[in-house]
Amino acid sequence: MQDSSNNTTHFGFKEIPTDEKVDAVAQVFHSVAAKYDIMNDLMSGGVHRLWKMHTINQSGVRAGNKVLDIAGGTGDLTLRFSRIVGSTGQVILADINDSMLKVGRDKLANKGVVGNVKFAQANAEALPFADNTFDCITIAFGLRNVTDKDAALRSMYRVLKPGGRLLVLEFSKPESECLSTIYDQYSFRLLPFMGKIIANDSESYRYLAESIRMHPDQETLKGMMDSAGFERTSYQNLTGGIVALHKGFKY
Repeated sequence: MQDSSNNTTHFGFKEIPTDEKVDAVAQVFHSVAAKYDIMNDLMSGGVHRLWKMHTINQSGVRAGNKVLDIAGGTGDLTLRFSRIVGSTGQVILADINDSMLKVGRDKLANKGVVGNVKFAQANAEALPFADNTFDCITIAFGLRNVTDKDAALRSMYRVLKPGGRLLVLEFSKPESECLSTIYDQYSFRLLPFMGKIIANDSESYRYLAESIRMHPDQETLKGMMDSAGFERTSYQNLTGGIVALHKGFKY
């Protein structure tokens, strides 16, 4: 959480000036962008693809819809959404990091995705879109990197159409102590080692592990969505709570 009393916020386990976090996170993702997809597969054993597919299935998106994929990175969700919305719909892949956007743009072009996808470099805290624009908004593994999560959720609510839904897919708190202990060992020992071997960057992956621990737990995030105005908020734990899918509607 941001500490308004001394204008600092967390960057992993560190406290840094709030106005430095965007640049600090940007450096992490500039560093990992080229190896991002490979590391995702290795880190999760490919299970991240199942988490994302479940998010797609829960989105309610159909032909002709307009979808915003925030922190869309290398475009996994955008690729699938573009096929669902078809020629009469549109998907906007938004990311604050230009390195990730470039990787996503190239990846989607290589997959033959053209016409119904646009790209936007945007900060989730102040989305550059008109009110009531999107039928569905997703943010997958990106909210924990946002400095002011409450502002971001309010911004998402603003640009969502009445009747639309937000889906937040994010690492969360394991349901059992045993799983939590195993997950900690994996996160703080194996993950930085894999980052060093595959991406030549152990520090960025140490930050990513720390950022997961600093992210609000399931109930806290649900409450934050309620406060932002979302209704019928709920969450579903995936893989024992290592990941949770939060859902909220705008009416």
